[in-house]
Amino acid sequence: MRSFRRLGVDRADLRVGPIAPVIVRGLREWRFVLEPNEWGISYDLTFVDSTRQVFREPLSDSAHGTPAGRRNDVTTGFEGFGSVSGWFESDGVRVDMPPGSSGTRDRHWGTGRGVGGPSMSLGGRLHVGVNGNAFVAYPEWSLWGDRVYYPFGHSRRGATRVAKPTRRLRFEPDTDIFVEGIVDYAFDTGEKQQLHYERIDQQTAYLRCAMYGGTPESGIHQGGYDGPDLTEGETYDLSRPETRIGIRGLDEHLCRVTADDGTTSIGVYQTIDPVAYESCVSGRPGWDFLT
Repeated sequence: MRSFRRLGVDRADLRVGPIAPVIVRGLREWRFVLEPNEWGISYDLTFVDSTRQVFREPLSDSAHGTPAGRRNDVTTGFEGFGSVSGWFESDGVRVDMPPGSSGTRDRHWGTGRGVGGPSMSLGGRLHVGVNGNAFVAYPEWSLWGDRVYYPFGHSRRGATRVAKPTRRLRFEPDTDIFVEGIVDYAFDTGEKQQLHYERIDQQTAYLRCAMYGGTPESGIHQGGYDGPDLTEGETYDLSRPETRIGIRGLDEHLCRVTADDGTTSIGVYQTIDPVAYESCVSGRPGWDFLT
């Protein structure tokens, strides 16, 4: 389910249709509410940060943009992990999340990863990313893409940067969608870590449905909607391979994650399907099949 509306003058007004987020404490606590709607999905969740956030600067600059003088990929913001409580309901089935349940929060803004659609690419290639990411929380450290974050009060200052990882991946034979992976990470502290990702059933968030790369049915991109306020949605049968092929793209797979010391966690491995499969086929550096 998605909602669209004109931006309006009051930038503190976060409601979009039945989607009603609330900032309880800035950069610390949020309440996320999806009110009942015709698609039968709703939730009321509270998220409290547990990791120390570090502001992420944009990667691009105006000296290398297209056209000259324009920054191509402007994405900036914060990310982190925290504790989630509340409930979620879908098609009459309610799941309660007790205090202490884990979650991650991605708060970025700008025109990166295809935000704004073709009209904002201005001669550049419209894309939703290249490498994908991973989001995994352990008690003493948390991996969020190319950074390691630490809990509040940790002796290490700031965040630790992560070099480009080396991946060995396995895919569904009929869809080329990610199933399992072993990934080696090198941190700028000199430390190394190997994580083993195992997808849990069909627990995948297909982000084309969230407008990354254009919605499957209507082709709407984030920031690219131009029309009257609208709430819309669709339902897919993910047991059908042809359905998964039709909506794949920037995908987030819920995984059981095992570190090289045997400790386990629940995390998210994000791929661009089937680009990740094609990278392994082509022998792109850092990409290979898991056998």
